[in-house]
Amino acid sequence: MLSTRGYAAMAAGSPMEPFNFSRREVGPSDVLIQIRYCGICHSDLHQVRDEWGGSLFPLVPGHEIVGTVTQVGSAVTAFHVGETAGVGCFVDSCRKCSSCRIGLEQYCETQCTWTYNSKEKDGCTPTYGGYSNQIVVDERYVLRMPERLTPERAAPLLCAGITTYSPLRHWGIGKGHRLGVVGLGGLGHMAIKFGAAFGAEVTVFSHSQHKRGDAKRLGAMEFADTSNPETFSKLARHCDVIIDTVSAAHDYSAYLELLKTDGTMILVGAPDTPAPLGAFPLIMRRRRLAGSLIGGIRETQEMLDFCATHNIVSDVEIIAIQQIDDAYERMLKGDVRYRFVIDLNTLA
Repeated sequence: MLSTRGYAAMAAGSPMEPFNFSRREVGPSDVLIQIRYCGICHSDLHQVRDEWGGSLFPLVPGHEIVGTVTQVGSAVTAFHVGETAGVGCFVDSCRKCSSCRIGLEQYCETQCTWTYNSKEKDGCTPTYGGYSNQIVVDERYVLRMPERLTPERAAPLLCAGITTYSPLRHWGIGKGHRLGVVGLGGLGHMAIKFGAAFGAEVTVFSHSQHKRGDAKRLGAMEFADTSNPETFSKLARHCDVIIDTVSAAHDYSAYLELLKTDGTMILVGAPDTPAPLGAFPLIMRRRRLAGSLIGGIRETQEMLDFCATHNIVSDVEIIAIQQIDDAYERMLKGDVRYRFVIDLNTLA
């Protein structure tokens, strides 16, 4: 077994602390990655506080992982020692179900093995994430990181990036579409960048007036202040598609009214409490409310290559691992532009 250092929550709501654990030895199809950077996702906070239920402690979060390949198994062909590689939200799946066979491993119908807070295929070995110095992953679930992408700014692409890229691609967002982005945070700022790169006319809906300048800088054409009730009447039936990135409870019905007839609102944020939903905003204009969860390995690689071609990376603030609890508190207050990334060199 490989002795590994990391940071973990030992119980729901407890401070993060140093934690030593073991990774499996590198098997024939495995890649060993020395982790250099790991992004902080809002889902990390939800799970270390057990706000969604089912958290497994000790819990080592982190699924926006970029590092250097230091060892490969005898059967590995896609990666070589010294290359930069990435790991996203999952590290295995059944590989046999209808979803896996078409490259939608994130919707595996048997068992998608999440990068942390999950169980290996043996059903008992816990998975530990990227708040650590190294990780062992089957090469099928490792991403090639294009050289043109700055590693620390590319790390959040492996969750925040693909979470917004996948639904925009799936619903064919592009030139001629009016795209609404609800929330300007880690997910929202990536949705703006991708929407603009795809040619859509982007409007940001946010109650944070001080982010107006950032919205325009990131590629939005318009900024709408949702703290002003007149915004919802003024922009009624304005959008073809809305991507809702907010992870706190809010009124879905109000935002549905911003859609045109046959418009679609896509949820990618995950509030920890159910939200009420009225029927009339849907049925009166044949609107749709949908959800989307990251992307498969093939689509995630496509997204990374697209980002390299179009020079798209995340706006980040680099922190030391010892600052993780402060980062969580700041994230709750929206005090980050727009993704925290841990420098794992500080773990030493």
